[in-house]
Amino acid sequence: MKLSRRMLVLDSAAMFAGALGTTLLSACSNGAQQDNSTQGSATDGAFSVTIDHAFGSTTITSRPSRVVTLAWNNHEPILALGITPVGISAANFGVAHGEKMLPWTKEAFQKLGVDAPTVFDDTDGIDFEAVSDTAPDVILCPYSGYTQADYDKLSQIAPTVAYPQKAWSCLWREQTRIEARALGKEEEEAERLIADLEDLMRQKVSQSRIAGQAAAFLNIPPTDMGTVYVYLPSDPRGAYLADLGFKTPESVTALAGSEDSFAATLSAEQADRLNDVDIAVTYGDEAFLAQLQADPLLGRLPCIQHGAVALLKGDEPLAASCTPGPLSIPATIDQYLDVLSSALERA
Repeated sequence: MKLSRRMLVLDSAAMFAGALGTTLLSACSNGAQQDNSTQGSATDGAFSVTIDHAFGSTTITSRPSRVVTLAWNNHEPILALGITPVGISAANFGVAHGEKMLPWTKEAFQKLGVDAPTVFDDTDGIDFEAVSDTAPDVILCPYSGYTQADYDKLSQIAPTVAYPQKAWSCLWREQTRIEARALGKEEEEAERLIADLEDLMRQKVSQSRIAGQAAAFLNIPPTDMGTVYVYLPSDPRGAYLADLGFKTPESVTALAGSEDSFAATLSAEQADRLNDVDIAVTYGDEAFLAQLQADPLLGRLPCIQHGAVALLKGDEPLAASCTPGPLSIPATIDQYLDVLSSALERA
């Protein structure tokens, strides 16, 4: 079965559907990023840039001034670069009921003088009419899982930049470079933003003892304890752990070699393949950890048995920030490292 990011995390959301009353939605690598092919000049008078992506290529022939971002955190790079989008997708994970933006998004808009931005309620699908009403001259969604049909309809509204190769696999560095390029920002601006975030992460990690430990980000729906989803290094959650100094377990590397998706699926009977995981990260609370430890199969995993599990509650912003972006990284890195370090103490 082909995984969708939405399907995968909605399964896990059931885990806290009663306790948290929120929809759990799933959400870039350490160092090297795949270069997204771009052509043209963003600095000369005759602006033109062509960006290749999974559905072909998109040419933007005039410097955009009305920018729409769709899906998850695609607004973060442009807000961090000082550009105000005319419309963004609502946050549907990591927020309390009724909230539409994560705190760092709201703060970034306020710093740019916008208190009430246009936020699309597109949890159940793109609101094409609402997007069109904002009169965008470019639509950015490099971190998304949209279909060819979605892309075609969006392209009728404005030039649309989709994900580079695989759905839900554009990591934050590449995402930042793509969006900066599409908007005609100087290359140095994007690289400076990336470098500043890398410096921040190095500084924070140097103060912890997590370097060299093997960590994996898992998704285990409490209503289906027979299934374990393992986020791979191509997924932002797995890649962020590498950014923070963890090593990728050999078991996860092996799974990545046989998957063409952002996550691999194991049955509970196969969970012992993850015995080399020192620390697991997953969505849940202490009650869920007790449930995992009591499970006759999952409870045998050393990291679960010892309680070396970093728990992320689905209605709290930290859970959303584990799919990192240029705004969420500085906003939550201290809290995330604290949660990871606490779990590691039990390894």
